[in-house]
Amino acid sequence: PPPSDKVVELAERIAALPPEERRQIGPTLTERLRHPKMQVIADEGMDLGAQGGAGAGAGAPKAEEKKEKTAFDVKLEKFDAAAKIKVIKEVRAFTNLGLKEAKELVEKAPVILKQGITKDEANDIMEKIKAAGGVAVME
Repeated sequence: PPPSDKVVELAERIAALPPEERRQIGPTLTERLRHPKMQVIADEGMDLGAQGGAGAGAGAPKAEEKKEKTAFDVKLEKFDAAAKIKVIKEVRAFTNLGLKEAKELVEKAPVILKQGITKDEANDIMEKIKAAGGVAVME
């Protein structure tokens, strides 16, 4: 079914927010709703508006990202099939996802595992994924 008027209005209001505030939506919803699948939405979906922008402002966020670059994303590129279980365990450890959700996320590789984290945290996650048999990159 098509989204309700309330949902459409909410989406329009979110799209009108500055990129800084749009980045806060996913983590805020995760915290407020306390649902394990919300972490996946926060990691994969809610920050997309900040990256793409809307209408005439589409060029501005790119320039802003270059000078900011204090927030990084970790993307799982691929993993060794024999090490899949180890990779899933590592993903569970830093995303707080359940087993099923972590497995589904890993199987979607290449996929962004975590967004908006510090460079040190991203490097730490990448090392753990590499040790488990996966290949992760920082974006």
